[in-house]
Amino acid sequence: MNWLWLVSYFFGGAFAANAVPHFVAGMMGRPFQSPFAKPPGQGLSSATVNVVWGFFNAVAGYLLVAHVGAFDPRATAHILPFGLGALLIGIFSARHFGQFHGGNTPSRT
Repeated sequence: MNWLWLVSYFFGGAFAANAVPHFVAGMMGRPFQSPFAKPPGQGLSSATVNVVWGFFNAVAGYLLVAHVGAFDPRATAHILPFGLGALLIGIFSARHFGQFHGGNTPSRT
């Protein structure tokens, strides 16, 4: 297997996972951080911008997975880099955006 395929699947997973919060926040009519806000990644972008950005991420993820190599969702060697890309962007996003939404505060019960 070509190692470039694995890199593509990793970034495909990252783009696919990144599409979710932007698209969902936008469809709910809520502003959310995006690279187009001021300051980038900290300020809020409109719901419409987030829908478009989420859609772009979904398309990029699809292209990286479906049109590079021969992705097989049953092949562990293919799904691992995809899942790792999704997991790492998820952890990064939780840490980064948690500072704006209170998600980094430990809960007390």
